[in-house]
Amino acid sequence: MRIDVFTLFPQLVDNFCSESLLGRARNEKLVDVRSHDLREHTTDVHHSVDDAPFGGGAGMVLRAEPVFESFEKSGAPRPLLLLSPGGKPFDQSFANKLASLEGFSLLCGRYEGVDHRIREHLVDEEVSVGDVVLAGGEVGACLIIEAVTRLLPGVMGNAMSPVTESFGASGLLEEPHYTRPASFRGWQVPEVLRNGNHAQIERWRRAQALHRTLAKRPDLVELRGGITKDEQRLLEEFPPSPYPSKFTI
Repeated sequence: MRIDVFTLFPQLVDNFCSESLLGRARNEKLVDVRSHDLREHTTDVHHSVDDAPFGGGAGMVLRAEPVFESFEKSGAPRPLLLLSPGGKPFDQSFANKLASLEGFSLLCGRYEGVDHRIREHLVDEEVSVGDVVLAGGEVGACLIIEAVTRLLPGVMGNAMSPVTESFGASGLLEEPHYTRPASFRGWQVPEVLRNGNHAQIERWRRAQALHRTLAKRPDLVELRGGITKDEQRLLEEFPPSPYPSKFTI
């Protein structure tokens, strides 16, 4: 897969995408991430990419010329997605759709926004990574790249990981996990995880995923059509592991 990023800070994106899982995926040629510096396509001596908005107002606006020039000369794949607070919310379903493509491109906004002609005549869709305002789209672009890349064949060490983790095929949050030691400061790993009964362990895990989703994200349960009779029996069979909230906003 090829992913092109158009930004004023290409090194920021490259550094993030050179580490850990993403770095290995790039080294193994499973994903081709290319960062393009918008300043390389300016014509003035100061390499200006922004200007004051027509009609006045606060802030500066990213100009159309360097963005169009950069994209059109790059041979980058479509769709071209603009990172924007007003865009379509990015979620796991969106990531799955992007992962099915041969490639896509991301445009990172800055300043007060972009010249609207970029939205009208260049980008294919706007995407938002959350209802929060950032200084630019680079952090959101890195988030999207990682979420999509880990879904590509061969990237994850365990092929089941994208299926069983939160927002995976089940539509539920992930169950709690434990590792050694079995006892830490008097807190015990649940006995069911140590008894070797794999069928019971899977039932416990399913029940905990249901409990956690009902407590933390009931909207996800509604989205998948509620709880089935079999799932209700699981909830009754296995009590929830505690998820105490120690901080309230």
